[in-house]
Amino acid sequence: MAKKIKIEPDTSTEEKIKEAARKVFTQKGYAATRTRDIAEEAGINLALLNYYFRSKEKLFEIIMMEKMHALFGVLVPVLNDSTTSLEKKIELVSVNYIELLSHTPDLPLFVLSEIRSSPQAFGERMQANKLIKDSHFIKQLTEKRKDLHPLQFLMSLLGMLLFPFIARPVFGSVGVLAQKEFDFLMEERKRLIPQWMKLILNSN
Repeated sequence: MAKKIKIEPDTSTEEKIKEAARKVFTQKGYAATRTRDIAEEAGINLALLNYYFRSKEKLFEIIMMEKMHALFGVLVPVLNDSTTSLEKKIELVSVNYIELLSHTPDLPLFVLSEIRSSPQAFGERMQANKLIKDSHFIKQLTEKRKDLHPLQFLMSLLGMLLFPFIARPVFGSVGVLAQKEFDFLMEERKRLIPQWMKLILNSN
């Protein structure tokens, strides 16, 4: 009797599928994406995709967790560091986020599309309650400005960081902002955003 040969997964094929999934999920969103779309983008047949990933749900879960880790992984350690001043936290978050988004410009649109389609599930995955209410950053904000709701400050900071990358495709499509100029502006924002946020902290 012939011995059955076990086929080991090919990591290069697996990564090719994941890369295709990132692209298609970002373009179409979860609901509108079919596994066939991902297979076509990866240049493989549907059976091979199903061999590596049993379902669209499983593949999306992997991609989503990667995206969330990238987007919030730079945020949580900084916000919860009890040894870093509030001003230094703002500086670190600004620089780290802009560098991250400059290398993964599709990230905000992908995450925002999933927040819109399933906000509760997204909030549970990222442990939003712990991040927003229990971080050392929020405690520092409350001590610094008792008259300012900490979420007002956090929303303003994240909005300044994320919105340029969300609006970038629009700027590019109408020809008002070339990539080189956009990159220059983002480098400037690493310095400017901490200054703007400090002005808010110190205003009466």
